[in-house]
Amino acid sequence: MGKDYYKILGVNKGAQPDEIKKAFRKLAHQYHPDKKGGDEAKFKEINEAYQVLGDAKKRSQYDQFGSAFENAQAGGGFSGFEGFRDFSGFTNGFDVNMDDLGDIFGGIGDIFGFGGGRAKRAKRGRDIQTTLAIEFNEAVFGATKEVNLKKTVACSQCNGTGAEPGAKINTCQNCGGSGKEIKIQRTILGNIQVQTTCSACQGEGRSYSKKCSKCSGLGVAEELVKLNIKIPAGIDNGETIRLTGQGEAGQKGASAGDLYIEIRVNPDKRFVRNGDNILAKAYITFTQAALGDKIDISTIDGEVKLKIPAGTQSGTTFNLRGRGVANLQSRRRGNHLVEVIIKTPTNLSRKQKQELKDLNI
Repeated sequence: MGKDYYKILGVNKGAQPDEIKKAFRKLAHQYHPDKKGGDEAKFKEINEAYQVLGDAKKRSQYDQFGSAFENAQAGGGFSGFEGFRDFSGFTNGFDVNMDDLGDIFGGIGDIFGFGGGRAKRAKRGRDIQTTLAIEFNEAVFGATKEVNLKKTVACSQCNGTGAEPGAKINTCQNCGGSGKEIKIQRTILGNIQVQTTCSACQGEGRSYSKKCSKCSGLGVAEELVKLNIKIPAGIDNGETIRLTGQGEAGQKGASAGDLYIEIRVNPDKRFVRNGDNILAKAYITFTQAALGDKIDISTIDGEVKLKIPAGTQSGTTFNLRGRGVANLQSRRRGNHLVEVIIKTPTNLSRKQKQELKDLNI
């Protein structure tokens, strides 16, 4: 069959479309070339597999014809990358940048002349990632935090156009606004007509009488930006907040990338979080366990009274319902679980030891 697309995505041949999409998103996040440790070759291979398995018609042909299907694809040219933009649920990593894919494959279209004759699309801004440390209570109840980032933003002088304010923006005379130019290249097979990116406008299809003096025509500039980040109540350690359009600015008015903020929650010496529940320990005396008592328990809402029934055994866990953390989706709160530990008395006097022996318990 040639390449095993199912094996590349790590799914079974009978996998459902949602399962295939989920596997693709996970691998795309892992191997995205914009990420540290990313692998461009592996990323391209994953995209190739999903282009086929993510399309019902192509998948059916692949399952039926195997390598013959691959040859047909190669002979029929590129049919586009339908399906790659569906990343609405991709929240713990980076979205696939279609412009990056265009850079990878665009050179093929330039050589053989099927690029469509359109001006080069301005490149979308890069996604960026940062880490934000918050306190335990801020994760539980939510908070607003200020984050300082140094990133590229749209140039304030030219508003991202790259042209000096008041300058004329003209259609590129070299390419007529197409962003492409035709050249004749001599090869061993003879002269071949080659379509390449316009050398005068770099594929934009337009030129300026004067470039912006602040950004030198790039349309972007690097600045220190302050952002107020809303932390939702119930967020947990290691989870990520995605802010659409808060990444680096795109070139010449293209859309900005996204900002991913990984949350690090500082531990609290009183509590341990387990999902939506809070775990804690309470130490009581032998007398309190035997006879019963009411003790004070610290919760995230403050002090509450906990009734200890007579005859309570060490290791017994009491459930304080609704005293845990709010769930991010349902907003329902978890529980506060208190494990009771009986403190064994030490340094007893001779008389106290004898009294315990007399009790015979």
